[in-house]
Amino acid sequence: MERSIWNGLAVYRWVAWAWMATVLVLARGALVRPVVAVGLVLAALGVTVWLTILGRRDHRRLAHPTSVGVEVGVGLALQLADGFVYRAPHVFAPEQPLGVAWPIAGALAAGVAFGPAGGAATGVLLGAGRAVSSTLNAPPIPPGDVELVAGLTPAWTLSLVTTTVMLAMAGGVGGYVVDLIRRTEARAVDAERALAQASAREEIARELHDGVLQTLAVVERRTADPQLAQLAREQEQDLRGYLFGVPGTPAVGAGAFGDALRHAARRCQRTFGMRVEVLVPDDLPAPTPDVIDAVAGAVGEALTNAAKHGRAGHAVVYAEPVGHDGAGRQLFVSVRDDGSGFDPTVVQEGVGLTRSIRGRIAEVGGDVEVSSSPDRGAEIRLTVPVR
Repeated sequence: MERSIWNGLAVYRWVAWAWMATVLVLARGALVRPVVAVGLVLAALGVTVWLTILGRRDHRRLAHPTSVGVEVGVGLALQLADGFVYRAPHVFAPEQPLGVAWPIAGALAAGVAFGPAGGAATGVLLGAGRAVSSTLNAPPIPPGDVELVAGLTPAWTLSLVTTTVMLAMAGGVGGYVVDLIRRTEARAVDAERALAQASAREEIARELHDGVLQTLAVVERRTADPQLAQLAREQEQDLRGYLFGVPGTPAVGAGAFGDALRHAARRCQRTFGMRVEVLVPDDLPAPTPDVIDAVAGAVGEALTNAAKHGRAGHAVVYAEPVGHDGAGRQLFVSVRDDGSGFDPTVVQEGVGLTRSIRGRIAEVGGDVEVSSSPDRGAEIRLTVPVR
């Protein structure tokens, strides 16, 4: 990406130099020091050729202070020489400035190399050079003429200020865009790496789930030796923690919220023996302590109901950030089990669901949804504000 940016800037230099040379030929009649003007334009050509070759060899060298400094120096010389090589008063003539658009490349290069501040400062420097040149080339102030400021009309003074602002904007905005691209590219690389790791882990998980994990589960349920059952349970939990990020794995869903959900899951596992997976993404926003307590309590009650009333053998607790409401960002938490389920239109909600789940979530301004059907398990969906 960065190489493409420098290549685009190289193309701009060549186009800008070609137009600068064209303007010089067209405005040759107004030159009073043509040798100096031609020499500076040829110097800009030399810098353009040098930077093009340098970029083809190693584009990273274009961001070196020496490379940027040489380009900015030649651009500043073109700006300062404008009032020296043209016949006075050049500020009132229709000719373009000596450098035309070529010095803008220096501001853009400084923005790419040194960021928005460096690009904006370089733009101000180049604009100031143009203003100094125009001021020195202004005609003498006629006696009693109050319409001129340092020999310049108010309109031309505004034009010089506008030129400076535009150069500063070019360098600053160029640097900002490049910084944004760099950050986006870095995030994309991190996401690609994380996706590759997740894909590899998922592939391993599929292989182990149908073999090792099921074998450990069978050993845990069928053995008459309590120590062997406990060992199989612990090994299964450790392996699931590595593969799926279930309770006991601080590397997945780190933070107080994830820890609270894992603690509720471990308590249910110890009490009822139901296997629970907790999936909490790393980019989850940190909720306030009251929200954490309410959600953890509701999740614990939902898991208890799944194991106690639904006779579930496995449950998944999943959390993710969702959109915004009036109070700010929200969290979505799902508790899904493989139990016997029930018909919400027939079965009356018990105290656990009414008070321990709906009551807790309502106290923090959240909502609860229950989805279930006979022999298809149940899902409790919680939506709560982060704060």
